[in-house]
Amino acid sequence: MSDQIIKPDLKFTEAIIAAGGESLKKCYQCSTCTVVCDVTPDRKPFPRKEMLYAQWGLKDKLLASPDVWLCHQCSDCTAHCPRGAKPGEVLGAVRKMTIQEYSSPSCMGKMVNDAKFAILLFAIPTIIFLFELFIQGHLTNGIPRIPNGQLMSYSLMFPPTAYIDPVFVLTAIFAVVMFYKGVKKYWAAMAANHPEPPRKDVISAVIATIQEILTHSVFEKCGVAKDRSIAHKIVFYSFVGLAITTALAASYIYVFNYNGPYPQTNIVKWIGNVSGIALLVGITMVILNRFKNQEKSGIGSYFDWFFIFIVYGVGLTGMLAQILRLANIPVLGYPMYFAHLVFVFVLFAYAPYSKMAHMVYRTTAMVFAKYSNRS
Repeated sequence: MSDQIIKPDLKFTEAIIAAGGESLKKCYQCSTCTVVCDVTPDRKPFPRKEMLYAQWGLKDKLLASPDVWLCHQCSDCTAHCPRGAKPGEVLGAVRKMTIQEYSSPSCMGKMVNDAKFAILLFAIPTIIFLFELFIQGHLTNGIPRIPNGQLMSYSLMFPPTAYIDPVFVLTAIFAVVMFYKGVKKYWAAMAANHPEPPRKDVISAVIATIQEILTHSVFEKCGVAKDRSIAHKIVFYSFVGLAITTALAASYIYVFNYNGPYPQTNIVKWIGNVSGIALLVGITMVILNRFKNQEKSGIGSYFDWFFIFIVYGVGLTGMLAQILRLANIPVLGYPMYFAHLVFVFVLFAYAPYSKMAHMVYRTTAMVFAKYSNRS
């Protein structure tokens, strides 16, 4: 057996504790967590070894590990831990730190996960959209001027093709590029730290991963937090529905030269309204489940709640903006639509640094695990 030199990074251990893994020091390596986990693979199971790596401050091993992301935080390990070490919370903190490690620019990862920067993060899109109102002549003495004397239409204040779409197209491009850079570094780190043959072809690994995500089959194995499966499915498919709605709306504008507002019988409205309601229902279930299981699995950190707040804000402001337009209440409707634009910007512009990045990094880790026969 070859000798190995271990270089503990105590500052990294302290960072895990500060990031939400404060119970880490209670772990005494009994392996109960690994035994009760129904999600862990047979080869190199978790989370016992991850708890050990965290205690020893083995940063390189943890942040280059696909296994950290194979954990879906079912919280069975946390509920059955005899010492209250909360392995699920510790791995959640490590996942957050993984995003910060590989995100670019790195300062954004820190800002999105620090409450003192929340106002600044919202101020950026607010200033952008206020400037758009200014150049359209809808801003008087720094105060938005609400169009009167005609039927409400949000395109009166923000014409999609001239003002809204360019902002969000650039935002989407930024998010995609940042995700690509982060995932590329993460994959390289996993490959360097886990050179384990034999390997499958990547395509089959991707297909298997997509099937697993669409069915949420891993969540079905959870015990303590089994209800999260239903809530996550609803939120996931509501986002799919909203993406379809956006694609249809874009086709109406750019293909059929129709800029709304759409009648309530239009397919765009049907899919959008069902998806919007589903989003609010799903995220409400996520919140209720967190409070229901807080004694067994923890309440979550700012990292978790910031994302929940943003998703709730997107869904609520979107639905209210539609209701106020139908009721023709411009004094409330236009500000609500403005707030909706701000929330949507925050959701997507900061996606590579928020918990929304879980979707991308977990998918990457799942593909790598199947590709390298770890799962």
